[in-house]
Amino acid sequence: MSGPELYSRPRRIGRGATLTLIFVTVLAAGAATGSWPGEHQKPKESADGSLVAAHEKPLAGPTDPSDAAAEAMADGKSPAKAAQDAVSRSGDRWGSVYSPGEYEEFEQSLDGEYTGIGLRARRTADGWVQVSKVRRGSPAQQAGIREGDRIAAVDGEPVTGHPVTEVLGLLRGKHAGTPVHVGLQRGTRAWSETLRRANLSTDSVASTQLPDGATLVKVSAFTKGVGDQVRTAVGAAPPRAGVVLDLRGNSGGLVAEAVRASSAFLDGGLVATYDVRGAQRALHAQRGADTSRPVVVLVDSGTMSAAELLTGALQDRGRAVVVGSRTFGKGSVQMPSRLPDGSVAELTVGHYRTPSGRAVDGRGITPDLETEADTLRRAETVLTGLGAPS
Repeated sequence: MSGPELYSRPRRIGRGATLTLIFVTVLAAGAATGSWPGEHQKPKESADGSLVAAHEKPLAGPTDPSDAAAEAMADGKSPAKAAQDAVSRSGDRWGSVYSPGEYEEFEQSLDGEYTGIGLRARRTADGWVQVSKVRRGSPAQQAGIREGDRIAAVDGEPVTGHPVTEVLGLLRGKHAGTPVHVGLQRGTRAWSETLRRANLSTDSVASTQLPDGATLVKVSAFTKGVGDQVRTAVGAAPPRAGVVLDLRGNSGGLVAEAVRASSAFLDGGLVATYDVRGAQRALHAQRGADTSRPVVVLVDSGTMSAAELLTGALQDRGRAVVVGSRTFGKGSVQMPSRLPDGSVAELTVGHYRTPSGRAVDGRGITPDLETEADTLRRAETVLTGLGAPS
């Protein structure tokens, strides 16, 4: 079989068109929920130095969602419902079916944009959905919502005890300017706000200089263009200065962008291998990186998929010391196909491995230095030990 064909951006998958190979990660939840990409997000992702379109046919077999959809059409049933039933019966934990609108929003999020109110959220031990971060200049900030506030209701429906992704999905809208009524609690105070959704960019890369002269590059998700942004940030660091690559809470994104980001640290060579129904493929970094810079990668249990792929490459190639806690463990490959009603069904077709052949799916990556406290300070100490100027 010939090698995959490369594309610079996600493509909609037309009926009978070339299928797009997607590595699953949590980024799509930002598309499905309309929230700021973060720890609540649902998996999705893509492959190679650009998005990869693989010349593959949909999975065959009794659980094939395309077969189920065809049968449903013949019986006058909904193809999407039949496909969802087939995916559920398959036991594929990452298999899923998306409506046309949900998949369009997913593609939009991979382009680094989304429609929402601009907040992250997490689930508390007592079942509340709590705001964990508010984006500067967003509708949420303008309404006075703060970190620590609890979301009690959305458009009049109580949401306590509901999954975070579900609650954030209610906050999302397809169009900017549409209103959403949010019930909030802060301590003993309860109130409500009507916010208007906005088109927002993900701002996935932030670069700052640390007091000791090292450069901190925080990557929250691998959306379109992030690979070049990482390369620019690393290239702008002072000569010989160390780099802390912060991938904590990074839910993944386009593997294409993770591979491109690896070229900021690796002077060519293998980044990862992956299989699609037994056919082995390889991903490689571009040449030209300054490999003299000391590098530390920060990870945690929210580091997923494309972020794990990059972490594993830098660790296996001896290019970085990994500090933090074990990563999530998501390394599976999904193949999507368009159903007759425009919805998109996906099933897992393969997995990827690090350069040394380590499997990531269900295992994660173990840091070289495991710690859950003062991780940034520990990273700076490690950089000093690696010879970074201080």
